[in-house]
Amino acid sequence: MSQKINNAKAIYLEGIRDGNYREAVEKYTGARYTQHSTGVKDGKEGFIEFFEDFVQRCPVRDIQIVRTWEDGQYVFVQAYQNINNGEAQWVTTDFFDTDENDKMIEHWDVIQAYVDKTPSGHTSIDGPTEVTDLDKTEENKALVRSLIQNALMPGGNTSKLDQYVSTEKYIQHNPEVEDGFEAFQRLVTAPNRPLNYQEIVLLVGQGNFVATLCKATWTENGKSQDFAQVDIFRIENGKVVEHWDCAEPVPEHSVNGGKF
Repeated sequence: MSQKINNAKAIYLEGIRDGNYREAVEKYTGARYTQHSTGVKDGKEGFIEFFEDFVQRCPVRDIQIVRTWEDGQYVFVQAYQNINNGEAQWVTTDFFDTDENDKMIEHWDVIQAYVDKTPSGHTSIDGPTEVTDLDKTEENKALVRSLIQNALMPGGNTSKLDQYVSTEKYIQHNPEVEDGFEAFQRLVTAPNRPLNYQEIVLLVGQGNFVATLCKATWTENGKSQDFAQVDIFRIENGKVVEHWDCAEPVPEHSVNGGKF
């Protein structure tokens, strides 16, 4: 495991789970720490201010790193958080930019409530975690980029979804959608579908896993809300076979530079 992945994990485990937020932010971040997390100010002092209060309010913190990989200067982390013995359970998806010393210099995240049973009986986080097929990294990243740009953005061509998603096996961890290509197809081709992707902000992949952070809009009853949307795709033999996601409304006002 690389040093940049170790540093990203340590921010979580040493800094937040273990409550050593001051030491961790000094040890694992670089000359700057630009923050996009809702409610957290920029910089090391912003991190310390937020987690000083968080640790006091949440004395019991079970945090598990579920999936992580790197792509050049970027690291992706998916984590599970159980706060105060089940008072709250969250799935957090994080992207980190790093400097030449593998220290964290910028952070984006999207957080969503954990579910223990999806329509097809999965959880928000179960499934394979091992990064494989390293020789297919660029091919798989291109597949995901094409899926989003060509099918999930307004005006996209949804008639060729089977070019991107397996019709034989498609495991879904979204809390409201069942397994299978047909369910995905119904969702994407529905008239006036509520969720539309607008821009890929980050695309971070390694081997068989690709994660994206996108600007999206959710439209319901004539009203639109901007969303930060994270999707995790697992690819086998050139097709997406498994999907996890997190979505979070973009706040009107931010204490930092905003979600993106």
